[in-house]
Amino acid sequence: MILVVLGPGGVGKGTVVARLLQLDERLWLSRSWTTRPRRAGEAPDAYVFVEREDFLRHRDAGGFLEWNEFPANGHLYGTPRVDAPPGRDVVFEIEPHGALQVKAVHPQAVVVLVVAPSIEEQEDRLRARGDDEASARRRLELGRREEAAGRAIADHVVVNDDVDRAAREVLGILDGRRSRS
Repeated sequence: MILVVLGPGGVGKGTVVARLLQLDERLWLSRSWTTRPRRAGEAPDAYVFVEREDFLRHRDAGGFLEWNEFPANGHLYGTPRVDAPPGRDVVFEIEPHGALQVKAVHPQAVVVLVVAPSIEEQEDRLRARGDDEASARRRLELGRREEAAGRAIADHVVVNDDVDRAAREVLGILDGRRSRS
């Protein structure tokens, strides 16, 4: 099974995914590649951090299931073509454009949009992770578009008002799909 978790910056999708991985050992996270620098306090394995040339070489060799360039900052992000270990379901934490690309290749994928309980909470989360005023404003504007796009393609929408509750809701969605297959 493939679980795609998407959502705008600052909604806590990475935190929800981390909690999901703690709750269910059958889940395996595919690490996205990025050309952006690591943020202060960000885990070294949050992404595979690479130089632009390495990313483009991997892309040109067909190594990504999906990839995108963010116009706001020019950074590249991509989901490598990988197989989950036997008996594990793969989790992709990506943006709406990437989710569409994954669904085109894997129409059975379960797509869950994570949203913040309010725009104010999303803004607070962006600032807490180190975004400055201008960056937070750009991310919020982009986030509005990403949320609208996500709602158009998501099978489910989960409000991240409490990480444990939100992760358990996603797990319930996944368990429901597992029991039907």
